[in-house]
Parts: sequence; C-alpha cells; structure tokens
Amino acid sequence: MDFERHQNLHTIIMLREIIRKWWRAELHFADRNGLVMDWQKGGDIPPTPNGCCRLSLSSREGLRRCNQSVRQLHEQFRTNRRLRRATVQPCHLQFSLVGAPLYVQDEYEGCLFVEGFLRERPSSREVDVLKTRLRELGAVSSDVERVVERLPVLGDEGMERLADLLEYGASEIAAFEADKARRDESGPPGLAQGNGGEHYRFEDIIGRSGPMQEIFKLLQKVSNSEATILINGESGTGKELVARAIHSNGPRRHGPFVVQNCSAFNDNLLESALFGHMRGSFTGAMRDKKGLFEVADTGTFFLDEVGDMSPALQVKLLRVLQEGTFLPVGGTEPREVDVRVIAATHKDLGEMVKRGEFREDLFYRINVIRVHLPPLRERRDDLPLLVDHFLRKHHREGQRARGLSPEAMALLASYAWPGNVRELENEMERLLVLGGDLDLLPAELISSRIRDAVTPGSLSMLTARAAGKLHEAVETLERDMIHQGLLRTGNNKSRLARELGISRSNLILKIAKYGLDKGLPPDAGADA
Repeated sequence: MDFERHQNLHTIIMLREIIRKWWRAELHFADRNGLVMDWQKGGDIPPTPNGCCRLSLSSREGLRRCNQSVRQLHEQFRTNRRLRRATVQPCHLQFSLVGAPLYVQDEYEGCLFVEGFLRERPSSREVDVLKTRLRELGAVSSDVERVVERLPVLGDEGMERLADLLEYGASEIAAFEADKARRDESGPPGLAQGNGGEHYRFEDIIGRSGPMQEIFKLLQKVSNSEATILINGESGTGKELVARAIHSNGPRRHGPFVVQNCSAFNDNLLESALFGHMRGSFTGAMRDKKGLFEVADTGTFFLDEVGDMSPALQVKLLRVLQEGTFLPVGGTEPREVDVRVIAATHKDLGEMVKRGEFREDLFYRINVIRVHLPPLRERRDDLPLLVDHFLRKHHREGQRARGLSPEAMALLASYAWPGNVRELENEMERLLVLGGDLDLLPAELISSRIRDAVTPGSLSMLTARAAGKLHEAVETLERDMIHQGLLRTGNNKSRLARELGISRSNLILKIAKYGLDKGLPPDAGADA
C-alpha cells in the first residue's frame, strides 16, 4: 500500500484538519505490519498536544514502547477479521489509542489511529504512576511536572465522534483503492467514465495547501448540480483536469465529456466545430457534419478559453445556454441539445465586459459558479507533493532516480513557475530523462531558464538552509517564514495563513511547535 498517496487524498487532508481543529491531535497510519509510517522517519515525528506523548516519542525507549502499543492495537485488527469497526485501547502510558482498521478488497492493510487522550480526569495516584513511567523513560523531573499539569480528556462522546471519523477515513481510502484497481484493469485512460475511459476523482488533483482545500470543498458541492461553471486560472493550472473531475463525479458521468479550445480555430472553423454544418454550406462541405454540441448531448461540454470567442459566436453560445437550441452552419431547422457547459479562461472576463469585448449577458450566464485555480506560486506548499507525483508518473523501468537533491528542491522552490503545474511536469520529465540513472537528481540538471531566473542571493540562502538533513532544512525555512510573517502582519494569523496557503488551524499548530507564540501581541486576525 502506498500510504504517501493516501496522505494526498483531499478527504484525508480534510479529516486531518478536522482532527487538528477539534482536538489538536494528529492522524497516524500503521501499515499491515503494524509500523507507524510517520514514526519511521527519524526526527520528523509530527507534534502532539499531549506533552506526555512528546516526552515518550522523543526517547528511544519511549518510541519503542509507543510502537509496541500500536502493534497491540494492530494485532487485534489483524487476528480478528470480524472486527471492522473502530476500537479504543490503552497505550503504555494508559492514554487511549483510538483506531480503525483499513480493509482494501477484503484484505487487511493496516489502520488509522489517534493517540494521547484520557476518558476521564485521573486520580492523584494515577498521576503519580504516570510521572514514574515518564521518569523511567529518561525525562527530567521539571519536564514531567510541566506536562502532567494539562492532561487532555476526551470523554466517551468525543471518543465516539473520533471513532466515526476514523472509520470514514478508512472507507474513503478503501473506495479510492477499489476505484484505482478498476481503472488499472480498464486499460489506458481516455475520456471520462461513461465514454469508455478513465474515471477522474478529485483525489487525482494534487494539493494539500489552503487554497486547494477550499477548491476541493467547492467542487464537492457543485459536482452534483447541473449548474454552469466558469473555471478561471492561468495557463497550466489544471483547468481541464478540474472540469473532467466535476463531470466524472456529477449526474452526467455516464454521458460524453467533450473538449474544445476556443482559441484553436478561426471564427468560421470554430462555428462549424461547435454547431456543425450542412452539405454545401461552404466550399468543401461535402456532407452534413454534427457539431460538438450534438456530440456532447446528455453530457458535459468543456469550452476552454471561452474569452477568445468572437461576439458573433458569443450570441450563438448564449442561445444554447438559454434555450438549448442552435442552428448548424447553413441550416434552417433548429436542433435541441441537453448539455452542461463548463467554461474556462485565463482572462478577466469582468474587465472584458467593461471594455465591451465580452457580452455581459453571456458573462452572467456562464458565471453561475466560479472556480478560481491559484497559480503554483501561490500554493508553494504543494510543490514537494507535485514533484513526487510527477517523478512517479514519468518514472520508467531501469531509472534509479527516487527524488531531488536538497539543492535542486531549493532551486525549484525559489522559481516563480510562470507555466504553473504544466511547466513543472515538463521539467520533472526532462530531469528523469537526463538523470534517471542517478539516485538523486542534482540542481545542475535543471533547465538553464530556471537557474537563470533565480537570483543568486535567494538561491544561496535556500541552499545554505538545505545543508544537513532534509527535514531539518525544511523546518528551518518554515520557522523563518512563519516568524517573519507574524512580524509583517502584526500577528494576523488569518491573513498569514492565506499568504502561506495553509489553514489557520494548521498555522496555529506550527506556531506552537516552533515556540513562536511567546511574546507576541494578541492575534490581530482572530475575527478575520
């Protein structure tokens, strides 16, 4: 099982955010051998609000005992196939482990769990026992006294809610894997499902950043509707991928999904492509031809770069949207179609309306629901995920490359990516061709246009931070960015979270992790 892929499922990302927001706890995965995935990385264990757990995980013996506690939970699931619901078990410090088993195609693959809560307030004797166990792990007395002052109590009702969420997360992963297996069996991807090809899930859209999470929430709402949607974003941000996912998860999933780029043809050719033509309507029209609107009947029509459409064609498009009818080129009898339109553009249609370049009535007709896709420079948190995804996607047999060197990642992180995700994918494919026989792809192989565009000062700073272990370099950079951001925004956490592309609750956790909340003024963004 590829648990790294599951970390990127938007439902799991949102589940993790909910658990952090409600209980300030961390969601963990254990594999089919009972190994906790993020505890195997050494020095990169996510923070936990339970100070006792932090002390235990920071010592070798404590980490061993924590792993042993998880294995006991894992053994319950592994040996009892009838146990498919979430369960609660005490750890070596007598805190609760809440876990749910993960079954994929009826095979046990591991579990999801959250640790570190008490069901009720401990007695003084139970606190003394806890202190003794922490000292046995090598914790100093001052730290022990401090962490036992605030012990998190969840209660039975909270445990039940948490168990329900973990079961939901396990079911989402199982559904994703089952869908992936069906896609693998169906052969190479083509059009959307219902047209003999691939089913596009929202999980195919890579992103953990705050802006992308907002998009996922919106897409879940609009997919089940029949509303016309306008997708706005720069070239290369993935507008067609989003359109396919909306279609494939909506009520027209079994109908055709048709794509036409409105900037690809001149006016006459585009009109013929969209609405079809009758024999003899122009030179070369030797027979009647269906237009793409007819081809898309009962399905979805994705009109890319609709801002490049001429005023005359805008009138015809408006008629289709309002009345469901159109005239083929050279035709006299109107034809009816039932099509959901998803339009996309990289232009500001509102400004074009003001300049008289785009019809106002058409703008309001296609702008029923607007989805704005942020450029890659505004979602830099997603860069490592995208790099890993594209390296996996374009990896070929015989290539050894398993990632980028810290210097290469620092270089990519400091680049503006004017071509967005498409440019990044092309660069990753190029790197694999040039350096696929290396274990780590070095910065020297990155395209000269990227290296030339990065200022020496910013690159040297990032490269210096990249020395040593990768997680240490990332943490140093993350801490500095958050610290400078807090100073710049006057401790406005809502504004800073938007600038960094992460959720406000996640930012608060990171501020606490790095001890940046000491000596700061009151949160200026508490009500933002």
